[in-house]
Amino acid sequence: MAGNPNVGKSTVFNALTGLRQHTGNWPGKTIARAEGVFAHRGSRVKIVDLPGTYSLQAGSVDEEVARDFVLFGRPDVTVVVVDATRLERNLNLALQILDITGQVVIFLNLIDEAKRHGIAVDAARLERELGVPVVAGAARSKIGIDELIETAYSVADGRRKTAPFRLARQAPEVERAVAELAGVVEQAFPDVQSSRWVAQRLLNADGAVVEAVRSGELGQTTDPETPGARRDPDEGPAEPRDKLSEAPARADGGAAAGPDRVLATAERLRWDLPADFHDKLSAEIYGAAQRIAERAQLRGLRKAGFDLDQGLDRLLTSRWLGFPVMLAILAAVFWITIEGANVPSSMLATLLIDTAHPALKDFGDALRLPWWLSGFLFDGVYLATAWVIAVMLPPMAIFFPIFTLLEDFGYLPRVAFNLDSLFRRAGAHGKQALTMCMGFGCNAAGVVSTRVIDSPRERLIAIITNNFSLCNGRWPTQILIASIFIGALAPAHLAGLVSASAVVGIALLGIAMMLVASWVLSRTVLRGEATSFSLELPPYRPPRILQTLYTSVIDRTLIVLWRAVVFAIPAGAVIWLISNISFGGVSIAEHSVAWLNPVGLLIGLNGVILLAYVVAIPANEIVIPTVLMLTVLTASGVTGDAGAGAGAGVMFELDSADATGSLLRAGGWTLLTAVNLMLFSLLHNPCSTTIYTIWKETRSARWTTVAALLPVAIGVTVCFLVTQVWRLLA
Repeated sequence: MAGNPNVGKSTVFNALTGLRQHTGNWPGKTIARAEGVFAHRGSRVKIVDLPGTYSLQAGSVDEEVARDFVLFGRPDVTVVVVDATRLERNLNLALQILDITGQVVIFLNLIDEAKRHGIAVDAARLERELGVPVVAGAARSKIGIDELIETAYSVADGRRKTAPFRLARQAPEVERAVAELAGVVEQAFPDVQSSRWVAQRLLNADGAVVEAVRSGELGQTTDPETPGARRDPDEGPAEPRDKLSEAPARADGGAAAGPDRVLATAERLRWDLPADFHDKLSAEIYGAAQRIAERAQLRGLRKAGFDLDQGLDRLLTSRWLGFPVMLAILAAVFWITIEGANVPSSMLATLLIDTAHPALKDFGDALRLPWWLSGFLFDGVYLATAWVIAVMLPPMAIFFPIFTLLEDFGYLPRVAFNLDSLFRRAGAHGKQALTMCMGFGCNAAGVVSTRVIDSPRERLIAIITNNFSLCNGRWPTQILIASIFIGALAPAHLAGLVSASAVVGIALLGIAMMLVASWVLSRTVLRGEATSFSLELPPYRPPRILQTLYTSVIDRTLIVLWRAVVFAIPAGAVIWLISNISFGGVSIAEHSVAWLNPVGLLIGLNGVILLAYVVAIPANEIVIPTVLMLTVLTASGVTGDAGAGAGAGVMFELDSADATGSLLRAGGWTLLTAVNLMLFSLLHNPCSTTIYTIWKETRSARWTTVAALLPVAIGVTVCFLVTQVWRLLA
């Protein structure tokens, strides 16, 4: 399934397969292909959702995935999803695909939105123009999905024949060159799907196709059970079946010389072509798309009385109001999250810590477990897990649905639009604004999303600096510390607003640091000019509230929580062990905190916080529970509820944020400590998942090390400067 970005391919995919791939109302949401299966007429049908692309002239990794699957994957049928509100632009890709294969079905999506804009498309006329079946529908409302399934199946099994539209013949000298080169391509690569299309790209000196010929990749076919699998950026190249060995032998060296002959022929013929060969071909594609769209569109329909998209864009992308509105929305999201999470967090703490923990301890006593095993399991492993659930689940269950609703509504591309000029001035790619938004959910996902950036240099800048986006694992730390220390500075009725403003300030500081780091990198080790790109602002769409709540809870909240729990279990075990294994009467944890304390105090933190961040490298979510457990162990005079393992380096019962604040203050925390922790939470190394993702995307130990250590160096420097200025002014 192919199509332009943001035409609803993933929504169609979900409707066909019943899967719950998250769909976002912004371009480039699908970075790698997604695969699903459904049953029809007793057959198992496999469907592949390709990344959105405007052209088969691949310029980025995601476009290359789409192009190579269509060209080499040999799908039984290609469903091209077309936006009915932007028919002419979408037909550009459809015509390119029709030039490769006739096994195509057009799904004319978003007909409901087209009607709202006074646009109607004659599907029957469009079908006659293109020579392939056209199905009109609206995937969000499941309109046309059943017809699409039946139509695609009939094309795939040959019951329905197609007569695909072909572009007009070109000048005689061009046609002769294309025909000659296509014949050579067929001899060298007999399995290639469209030798004519390959010949045109070679005559145009398409670098990706030239390299595919030179390496022999053009002659490789994929496993028929998994078409196109070798092109998955997350996997290494599969062992393909090389078709060069089956090419007809030639007198001058046989099939092995096929690629050389193809490239030599293309080079020779290229000199005989007009200089504007490529321009004329592109103009013909765009011209054909325009003519077909004009004939298929019905005009004169009544539009809605108020153009919602234009009205909202005047406000949300305004030069003067765009940024204030963006800040107000962020502040509102954080305020709702902070205020809404207090009660459920307290209820979970009561259930998991007040009730369940003593019951588990009694159960261990009834089984006569040794003290060390009971402490290891219940005071270490269980309490760490209970804390993560009690603290993280409520804010995530509020924040992620709101964030997803904004995404579904179409606001995130407007954020990217507002920030585009700032990124370009910093020497970075404008699409980095989109990858930054992904990083607010998860930095690992943000790193993967940089595949939408064409320039390798600018993509590397985006990868290295993505950690400055405040990811979901760090939101609970920011919100909790802001609520305890920053909110306490204001009257009670303003505490939530002040806390939310502090978190917004940290998020904005992260954006500023991303811009500064990008500017420095683009003028030093990654020097170069910023490239231009087109940013599509999708239409606003009413959020699907119930589906959004479901997908945000399943796809984001529970998955992130599960990852935090998985890492909290061994971390809780390690912390309990280092807290209870002693040398010279002093535990390993106390030794470590004592060693780190001088450095911590120098930068306005303490040894407990630094050790917590060492332990929390697997996941940022366990920083706060680790801090609390170590504080109970190392701070003299700090004790917890005896029923929760006080004095053993484990967390005790916390009834509220006030109780947490009392514990931290008893451990020597001040407002300076809290401010620097919020700064260091933003400016420190990525989690292990993100570090591994960076290495997978770059395959470079050097750049992975830079991406891991750069934020730490900046964080230590910033905290040191803040501490010195604070103490001078105190």
